[in-house]
Amino acid sequence: MEDVAVLKELAPKLGTLYDRHLKTTKEWFPHKLVPWERGANLDVEAEWTGEAMPLPDAVRSALFVNLLTEDNLPYYFETINRVFRSEAWDEWSRRWTAEEMRHSIVIRDYITVSDALDPIELERARMKQVGLGQVPQPESVADGLVYVALQELATRISHRNTGKVLDDPVGYAVMARVGADENLHFMMYRDLVSEALELDPSGTVMAIERQVRNFEMPGAGIPGFAKHAAAIAAAEIYDLSIHHDQILVPVVLRHWKVESLNGLTDEAERARASLLSRIERIGKVAKKLAARRPGHSDAVDSEAQEVSAAV
Repeated sequence: MEDVAVLKELAPKLGTLYDRHLKTTKEWFPHKLVPWERGANLDVEAEWTGEAMPLPDAVRSALFVNLLTEDNLPYYFETINRVFRSEAWDEWSRRWTAEEMRHSIVIRDYITVSDALDPIELERARMKQVGLGQVPQPESVADGLVYVALQELATRISHRNTGKVLDDPVGYAVMARVGADENLHFMMYRDLVSEALELDPSGTVMAIERQVRNFEMPGAGIPGFAKHAAAIAAAEIYDLSIHHDQILVPVVLRHWKVESLNGLTDEAERARASLLSRIERIGKVAKKLAARRPGHSDAVDSEAQEVSAAV
């Protein structure tokens, strides 16, 4: 089905889901979550040491990646605006952008007053990343819907797990609040993919296969991203097991029910077979990595290579 037709047919469902979103989401204010008192004696001229908030390097990597991912919002909006270009989508795209913008505000303010990251390194990385404008570029409406559904859930999990390992109730609250927004965005896109499967099962299955095969977490343009991602995986904040057990299996297999779809074209059948084989292979590699990690000092170095081979 052509993209123009898919957008037109999805418009009624989009309206229903947008109404649901507005009824479910809760107003919140970034400044109320930030522990401003921590910054009372902050010396912005002093060299950053990390002593004010001791954290494992992997947790700092998670904060670094999570924040810079949110900073790249202009390019995600640009992509969504391009792929879903129609009047029916404009209102949702603007609402999504306004909600996402709060995430970088609250995370940055929390990091700044807590002195959790080197602010100079962080700002230089932001300038480089946003200057590159590197984000995934889905090739169709179905690809775009699948990618953002998987990505929003992955981001929710990453934010929530980062909050859990911060060992700071305030930081946990900040990341949980951001994660709650991401979850509502995930549900919106997840259910639009379900509708797309009803409208065009073959085209959507092929899009799911492409997006699972090529999936990468947002933030690929972040300086040192591969090293940070491997450290985050080694700390089990977001790793291949989580990707398999909390995203691919519950969403692709259980919610979208790709195994039980009927009436697929021959090309889509081949895509489904490849998709199911890939998910099974990812699960096996994830178990292998999890078993290796505790007793091997080279776990971080090998993580990126193993993940790349699996997906």
